[in-house]
Amino acid sequence: MVRQLYSAIHYLALPYIFLRLAWRGHRDPGYWERWGERFGRIPPLSGDQQTLWVHAVSVGEVQAAVPLVRALLAGGRDLRIVVTTTTPTGHERVQQALGNSVVHRYAPYDLPGAVRRFLERVRPQLVIIMETELWPNILHQCSRRRIPVLLANARLSEQSAASYRRVATTAGKMLASISCIAAQTRQDAARLISLGARADRVRVTGNTKFDVRLPASLSEEAQVLRRCFGVDRGVWIAASTHDGEEQQVLQAFEQVRKALPDSLLVLVPRHPTRAVSVAALVRKFGHVTAMRSESPVSCADASVFIGDTMGELPLFYAASDVAFVGGSLVREGGHNMLEPAALGIPVVFGPYVHDVAEISDRLLEVGAGRRVNDKDELATAVVEYMHDANLRHVAGQRGSEFVKENRGALDLVMELVDGIIAPTKSAASAGGPS
Repeated sequence: MVRQLYSAIHYLALPYIFLRLAWRGHRDPGYWERWGERFGRIPPLSGDQQTLWVHAVSVGEVQAAVPLVRALLAGGRDLRIVVTTTTPTGHERVQQALGNSVVHRYAPYDLPGAVRRFLERVRPQLVIIMETELWPNILHQCSRRRIPVLLANARLSEQSAASYRRVATTAGKMLASISCIAAQTRQDAARLISLGARADRVRVTGNTKFDVRLPASLSEEAQVLRRCFGVDRGVWIAASTHDGEEQQVLQAFEQVRKALPDSLLVLVPRHPTRAVSVAALVRKFGHVTAMRSESPVSCADASVFIGDTMGELPLFYAASDVAFVGGSLVREGGHNMLEPAALGIPVVFGPYVHDVAEISDRLLEVGAGRRVNDKDELATAVVEYMHDANLRHVAGQRGSEFVKENRGALDLVMELVDGIIAPTKSAASAGGPS
């Protein structure tokens, strides 16, 4: 009954959903494209190839999915993988990281008709949902069709768990219907079980983001970019920043420039579509800017370099001395801190890190970074790291070692996937004509 009410409300909200898509399309024209896919109106997939559906909402979830998808494709399995996202930036990241090796579609809205159409046309043997996207109709339709669902890289903050407790019965039914849950941490597992997940179906595997392998050419490419920045000047990056956060970063930069007048700020908004408005804000602060999309040969005259391209964040990290990871000075919950840590760069972050609480705490424990409460503390941390090469080196090395020591989640998740799809394939073969 609750699911039917949820579906009815969802249908009633469609006019608002259309308006929101149209409005967001002004910033990112990708939202104006392929609307039919969001209602399950896609061409049926042909052939009898075993198909896996991997759902990754946006850029962060795609980053966690990429190592898993690559491992699936490289394992000698005859698989077709359909990756869905809900945002155009997620789609762009899929294209950059996986290209034509996968089929990309926008995920259907969680409406009964849309989900039925999607499943009928994709016919997946397994659904892998990255992190914690619990959609009642998707899970219900998969359960009805006996399609196993794996919740991979699952995380659940205490704040999110409290929200689910308000609809405890519905949350419990959804979690109980999931075939297998690969939780990032013991705390995540405990919260999921307390909400109704079956304990015998939950396994702590760690975070697949630890298993991201950076390209061998990255170091050389970073040296080229650093020459553009200027090899003799200090460079710090503010990455994955949000509206309201760039203002604080630029105020901190004013203080950094007093101590280090020649320093460069690399500013990378979370959504590249915001780059134009961010550049306008930077200029209001009186800074000369250089845009990555304009491919400047030299940034010697610029004080702020804006990363407005997709997929190059690891390169920007590798060319910097200190990294501030955004979404943490505003109430977004923080973003992936493992990339800069893996590259041996000290990590600085704000107080709002509930989405990455375990990782941020561990980075602090090993001495790989610092938590700051505001723009003043951010400026102080950046200046101290930039002034002291030994402090910077030790923090970076500890971060790099921390990432190396925690790799292995991917192998554990792959074991779970193989344990599901191998019996499924055997059963399908046994059920064929004799």
